[in-house]
Amino acid sequence: METPQGATGPRRIRTDLAVPNGWRRVSPALLQADALAEKGAARAVEKGRAFVAVKRVGAHIGLKAGDMMLLDTLGAFTQSQDWEEGRRPIVWASNAYLMEQTGFSLSALKRHARRLAEAGVIAFKDSPNGKRWGRRDAEGVIVEAYGFDLSPLSARVEEFEQVQALLQAERALCQRLKRQITVSRRMIRARIEAALSGALSGPWTQMSGLFEDLLNRLPRRNTASEHLMRLLGWFKELQCRVETAYLKACQPEEVVENTCETVEQDPHKDKEMNPSGVNSDPHILITNQPFPVTCNSSEKEDAASVEPNLPPRSQVDTELENWVADVRKKRAALDLPVVMQACPEFASWARNMGGYLKDWGDLHRVAGQLRPMIGISEHAWNVAQEQMGKQVATAALVLVFEKHAAGEVASPGGYLRGMVQKAGAGELHLERSFFGRLSEAAA
Repeated sequence: METPQGATGPRRIRTDLAVPNGWRRVSPALLQADALAEKGAARAVEKGRAFVAVKRVGAHIGLKAGDMMLLDTLGAFTQSQDWEEGRRPIVWASNAYLMEQTGFSLSALKRHARRLAEAGVIAFKDSPNGKRWGRRDAEGVIVEAYGFDLSPLSARVEEFEQVQALLQAERALCQRLKRQITVSRRMIRARIEAALSGALSGPWTQMSGLFEDLLNRLPRRNTASEHLMRLLGWFKELQCRVETAYLKACQPEEVVENTCETVEQDPHKDKEMNPSGVNSDPHILITNQPFPVTCNSSEKEDAASVEPNLPPRSQVDTELENWVADVRKKRAALDLPVVMQACPEFASWARNMGGYLKDWGDLHRVAGQLRPMIGISEHAWNVAQEQMGKQVATAALVLVFEKHAAGEVASPGGYLRGMVQKAGAGELHLERSFFGRLSEAAA
């Protein structure tokens, strides 16, 4: 029966918010914090480890900057022995002191403290009269205390570390997806602009509209990897359509064969790609000379036959050894199959764009077309060709493209300029990079 307004009678008590002493409202989250405090008291955790773990996931679990400031202030009152097994790091600093240290008002201080407790980071250990106090023995060990209990941190340190590992993996995945979206976006833009400037036939207006629609869908802030995966799929699909239309407009129909799939090579093409089948297949030697030295398979066979049977040293023998050393240098030269095998991502793009690459001239042409896709300016590309030579610059651009696609290089233009500087100082060894990538792939 309800009590009439103004009449005297027993007041209803909200039992779901009441506590034994009746001075603080409780919630399931606060009760969970108390349980975590009991669990944390039975564990020994380093203070530094506990605070590093919670700070790394603070924003993820809903903590704000003010909450973290208060938590740091509370942690400064604890000592290392408070975090040992069977003990509790309890802080009984007064509100006045905490307000002085943090600059919070009383209401803000209470709000931040309650948010920390409901997040399961601290717990309230209340005295019968609701006041905070405590004392330590001669060795600094807490004998009795009431106040803010930081034991939940000890109970959740492994949980926080696992969350941090998952967050790092998610961030790395998002960064990789964003890079792939950027690569696809630049490729689409370059192809559409080239088609429009060249007045090529094709549905470029429609594709430009689809492209702008996808650009508007790009997130303006951090988003989940699932959304980025969907976006990447849409960009890849549009890129496939743009590439197909572009190649159809530029090349005969017999050349345009499933540009969105890997191009199969026939035995004749394998023979052309194999340096042992064509004696005049060009090679590139990474040196400081303005014109690379070339060699062919017959020179390799001559070198192999000479090396095991070197005569004793003499003036003639010295000249012969110099000749053998020169041949060894030539054997370390890069050829087209090595470059393509060491850089599969570039090879896939190159085949889709230019069909079959029979020599360095084709590779240089395709590399120039893919250059805008990774953000390398025409000026940087021209400087690289002038300083290193056309073939060395082509190999360098291929390597930069592959590393950028793999997420190893964030600034392709700056990386290429660094390679030009190394080449000028005689410190550039591209062959090591290519053969190293082949070794990693084989492993």
